Amino acid sequence: MKIWIDGGLHDLASARVSVLDHGLTVGDGVFETVKAVGGRPFALTRHLDRLARSARGLGLPEPDLDEVRRASAAVLDANPAALGRLRITYTGGLSPLGSDRGDHGPTLVVALDETARRPDSTAVITVPWTRNERGALTGLKTTSYAENVLALARATEQGASEALFANTAGRLCEGTGSNVFVVLDGEIHTPPVASGCLAGVTRALTLEWTGARETDLPLDVLDRADEVFLTSTLRDVQAVHRVDGRDLPGAPGPVTAKAMRVFAERAADDLDP
Repeated sequence: MKIWIDGGLHDLASARVSVLDHGLTVGDGVFETVKAVGGRPFALTRHLDRLARSARGLGLPEPDLDEVRRASAAVLDANPAALGRLRITYTGGLSPLGSDRGDHGPTLVVALDETARRPDSTAVITVPWTRNERGALTGLKTTSYAENVLALARATEQGASEALFANTAGRLCEGTGSNVFVVLDGEIHTPPVASGCLAGVTRALTLEWTGARETDLPLDVLDRADEVFLTSTLRDVQAVHRVDGRDLPGAPGPVTAKAMRVFAERAADDLDP
């Protein structure tokens, strides 16, 4: 495996980032996960736009997006894969052992691993922890992911692949690495960005391509929704067949199945929509 670190490709065995990198010591970094199909990235421009927004929100220097594109292309060329997960990580770089940043400059790492297509449907759980819709990191895709790790571990223990959060107001928010949509009376709804959820790239495309609506939703909408589905970079549109103890038989339902079909067709037509 070849990994890009700060200007060049390295073998996995020789790839090195300082143990004092701020991304490691305090989670001071942002990242993007990009789907790569046959060595070609999907929606890369949208992902890089969000990388830059997240970096600005965290107060990091503006990333050189041309360099990130070159790095991504080099990693994809060096690591052939039918379906890959391209991970772009951009951190505060070498810094003191504390919250203050050093003056060494940021670290850029781009890596790829091979992945497999997700099943058409999955199970999810809800967790008692909340997203803070007014937090300093709200809306930023940062490397501070320990909360997601904990919630996803609970989901795995209960035979699910995702955990869903409410926000501090008790409104439906998002998953650990996905956005959530519900179908009510034939119409598709998803929580607004104001709920504290991440503005997912796949979420945005699903809104554009299906006519879904942003709607402020209570968490208990999951108890009565006709259909539920998730969106994310590696899930695309994925139906939910169980929420906690509630089964949704026949998933994907007709509205979700159409959304899945529309997304697949539009994504195949344009790799950088």
